[in-house]
Amino acid sequence: MLRRPRSLRLRVAFAFAWFGALISLLLATGLYLSARDLGTRLMDETLQAELEDYLARRARNPHSLPPHTLMLQGYVIGPGSETDAPEALRRLPPGRHELLLQGRPYRVAVAQRAGVRYVMLFDATPHIERERRFLLVLSAAVLIMTLVSAAGGYWLAGSVVAPVTRLAREISGAAPEAEAPALASHFGEDELGEMARAFDGYIARLRAFIDRERAFTADVSHELRTPLAVIQGAAEVLADDPALNERQQSRIERIARASRDMVELITALLLLAREETARAQPDEQCSVKEVLLECVERHRHLIEGRPARLELDVAAEPLLPAERTLLAIVIGNLVRNAFAYTEQGRVEVQLLADRLVVRDTGIGIKADELARVFQRYYRGSASTGAGIGLSLVKRICDRYGWQVRIDSREGEGTTAQLVFGGLAEHS
Repeated sequence: MLRRPRSLRLRVAFAFAWFGALISLLLATGLYLSARDLGTRLMDETLQAELEDYLARRARNPHSLPPHTLMLQGYVIGPGSETDAPEALRRLPPGRHELLLQGRPYRVAVAQRAGVRYVMLFDATPHIERERRFLLVLSAAVLIMTLVSAAGGYWLAGSVVAPVTRLAREISGAAPEAEAPALASHFGEDELGEMARAFDGYIARLRAFIDRERAFTADVSHELRTPLAVIQGAAEVLADDPALNERQQSRIERIARASRDMVELITALLLLAREETARAQPDEQCSVKEVLLECVERHRHLIEGRPARLELDVAAEPLLPAERTLLAIVIGNLVRNAFAYTEQGRVEVQLLADRLVVRDTGIGIKADELARVFQRYYRGSASTGAGIGLSLVKRICDRYGWQVRIDSREGEGTTAQLVFGGLAEHS
């Protein structure tokens, strides 16, 4: 199947070639049919003239012989006439006919007068040969016209597309964070100039948006991290106070965990807000085992005091080229959800070479809610969070090329899989 070219210039040339081929083919077909009809009419007129001339001569001289030349042969078929006319001629009715005799084509005219039939044959071989040569000439003309149309279309498209190509090159080289390129100054007051002015306006708005986004992220990084650092420092000081009772120590630990989680969440959101590629350099490998054990210990308090056991199986120690903070966000969400929604039974955490599997026997997820768990701000009927945890997990996985899968049945439990695929290395 003929594929459509992707280049605009080639597409225009292709369209011109098709158009030229179609027009020249229609013209060639019309010329060929006209020439063929004209040749047939000339043969018929010649036959009619010769036949009338012979009938006039025979009226004056009944013994006059029919014509017999290289191109023309005549026969008289009737009572009292001796003729060697072929049998095929004897069966022809009056009128015009095409006939093949001894491998040669003939145009035949038949007339009948007073019971006698007069047959006149015109050898059509030279005419057919001329038609074939004319057809070859027309075919060559169609081919030449197609090539000329393609070449003309390619040249014309180059002239027309050149400004568009230049505009595309200018746009591709314009970085949003750099100085505005002022594209409109390179083009006139035509359609391309209008397009360039539209791009100038778009790039200006984009630069303003980037400036606002950078200012926002800088403000968030400073204005939120500073009070969180104060909270963490105060929590550490309070945790070392021997005068606090067990209940107070538990509350201080909750404050410290919440502040650490908030710091990690802010860090993850700031990392995701970067325009650069999220994948770390090859020499910045992150140990999945270390992050997993840290997340399990951090959230173990969620199942303490419940009739639920934790089964941890570390079958491999993969290394991933990823930010440790983002990996901790992903694993921490999966582990925390399993711990938080399992009232009894077990939570199985299995680390393999290419994936992390977290299974629980908790409350599960309704079938109509399962397809929406990765939507931002979506909260299921049993959810106690803000609805950003799994959506954040999905964004981080998309950033690194990982896959996150969740299978669940209401009342039976949930299985979450974080698939690293071929990205993981082994220590």
